[in-house]
Amino acid sequence: MHSLVDQFSQTIAALQMNVPFVLTLIGCLLAIHILNWIVGFRLNILGIYPRKLFGLPGIFFSPFLHGHFNHLFFNCIPLAILTSFVLLQGMTTYLCVSFIIITLGGLGTWLIGRKGLHIGASGLIMGYWSYLLIDAYYHPTILSVALAAVCLYYFGGMIFNLFPSEVSSSWEAHVSGFLAGLAASYLTPMLLSYI
Repeated sequence: MHSLVDQFSQTIAALQMNVPFVLTLIGCLLAIHILNWIVGFRLNILGIYPRKLFGLPGIFFSPFLHGHFNHLFFNCIPLAILTSFVLLQGMTTYLCVSFIIITLGGLGTWLIGRKGLHIGASGLIMGYWSYLLIDAYYHPTILSVALAAVCLYYFGGMIFNLFPSEVSSSWEAHVSGFLAGLAASYLTPMLLSYI
């Protein structure tokens, strides 16, 4: 019981230590969005245009671009929380997981996406979500199971993002990000072994 309390205290302390990084990340997204707004959203040319060669750079840029302030706002809340959770495994793991999700999720969107522009951090968010869930399954600890439970309780409705709904919503990016998060659970330990 004493060790459980200690682990809880350590987790709270780690979450608090990660706050500056998370706020910096959100601040960068806001700064990019304001710049994009000032230039008339011309930066959105860096988004994913499926199966177009000029759309390939969007694999890496699209998570940082948003169509309007509401789009950014509603992505920032789950992004901040799930980023904090993944960061509990360490910065190196977080960076590896993020790289895998952005790369594979973006590539998946480029391959299967509908014709048009695909931007936003929702694919990355779906990737973090699925990564945390599958991590609790393959590496069950009190912490990983607790984080997965929080993910399911508070973000369980995200499962519906995997199905076509609004025309303006990229369910292809959601599916690709979700699958990339599952892949990240398998690939991250391999990637970490080379670092």
